[in-house]
Amino acid sequence: MDRPQAPELVVDLDRVAAAYVLIAATLPDVHVHYAMKCNPHPEILSRLHALGGRFEIASATELDALLAVGVDPALVLSSNPVKPMDHIERQHAAGVWRFAFDSEDELDKLAVAAPGAAVIVRLAAHQIRSGVPSEGKFGVDVDTAVSLMLAARERGLRPYGAAFHVGSQMLLPHAWRAPLRAVGHLMNKLAAEDLFLHMVNVGGGFPARYGGRTPPMAEYGATIGAGLAQLPYPVTAVCEPGRALVADAGRLATTVIGTAVRGGRRWAHLDVGAFNGLMESLETGNQLRFPASDSRGSLTRDRFHLTGPTCDSQDTIMYDVELSADLRTGDRVYLDGTGAYTTVYASRFNGFEPPVVRCVTGVAIETSDDAAYCG
Repeated sequence: MDRPQAPELVVDLDRVAAAYVLIAATLPDVHVHYAMKCNPHPEILSRLHALGGRFEIASATELDALLAVGVDPALVLSSNPVKPMDHIERQHAAGVWRFAFDSEDELDKLAVAAPGAAVIVRLAAHQIRSGVPSEGKFGVDVDTAVSLMLAARERGLRPYGAAFHVGSQMLLPHAWRAPLRAVGHLMNKLAAEDLFLHMVNVGGGFPARYGGRTPPMAEYGATIGAGLAQLPYPVTAVCEPGRALVADAGRLATTVIGTAVRGGRRWAHLDVGAFNGLMESLETGNQLRFPASDSRGSLTRDRFHLTGPTCDSQDTIMYDVELSADLRTGDRVYLDGTGAYTTVYASRFNGFEPPVVRCVTGVAIETSDDAAYCG
């Protein structure tokens, strides 16, 4: 039997660029900052930087990656509301000057490690379930935000803006309405204290397709634009898309390492699973459906449970995926929509390697948007 090919994530940089251009055109008055946690591959960062894109970071290590491709740190947002002290110091020393927070403890750290920095208070978003639930860990209500911004001023920091995040893979454009109204309330309350904001960060959450239908980006743009127009006074607006820029640009090429029939159901074991590239399968309870195809391409189809290579019983990606009925060991299975939150989550659990990443340009990756893949 031939030695199987290594698992590989192929990223189409032209698709990344097209996604960026679409978001920038749909939100013409909003600065686009890529949430690089989704996929910090240097070629992705370089392509977005060349297009005029800006960036959002959660750590000093992510800033190092941006500096390596020539990004001006003054245009970078530090949006993690809770940061290690040494990360704050490193970011501030490099030239980052805008930092998110949602607690007095964080203000105390910022006052010491980044004196005089501009601070952005994180508001809790109205809870609307998103495709990849992620909210609830960060954010405060409007009255608490007012108190925190006053406390920031007392510490010599610059109260600068407000931020929120509606949740990842948000399929409801109206989810931005309530948080933007909350920002307006915050602005009015702060104005009464002679404090005026300069920026609002509407976060990310814009969805990838994953083989299904998503609302047109124009609907998100219209909702956000209307909400910004209703704020008490003009402010600079920014957004932090991640998944929407890179997910649809990625195709994960995996190899079948074994098949089995258990309890009347067919299983296909792949060389990539939840622990070495597809953690969002577990995070979503296997509800995130990556469009799948295979190298055999048979007309006769059957349904398989797709699972990973480890001995952990939780290491299953998707259930009831339609693939070639004669799928067998050594065949390739392709998972589309895998450009975000795959290799960045990957571990070497059980000794299985993460996929390698290969970026391409000028060579279109045929995905479920172009062909009849099933999943």
